[in-house]
Amino acid sequence: MLWQQWWVWLTAAAVLGIAEVFMPGFVLLGFGVGAVVVGILLWLGLLGGSLPVLILVFAVASLIAWVLLRRIAGVRKGQVKVWDTDINEP
Repeated sequence: MLWQQWWVWLTAAAVLGIAEVFMPGFVLLGFGVGAVVVGILLWLGLLGGSLPVLILVFAVASLIAWVLLRRIAGVRKGQVKVWDTDINEP
């Protein structure tokens, strides 16, 4: 199966990393890191080819990466976005 190949996961990680350039806020970068983790673990032979296991590892790695990215480069303490106008006002 295609999802059992390590290069597919690393290619998906590269696509997500490139897409992150167009969508700031570390939305897709966490998923890219999760795909890199799965790809490397498949390449090393540490993960089997079971799709539920691959998806679980991908989800956990993506969540951990997202939390770390938000903590390192996310909203700073005391930083609040204040809106002066409403988009629906004439």
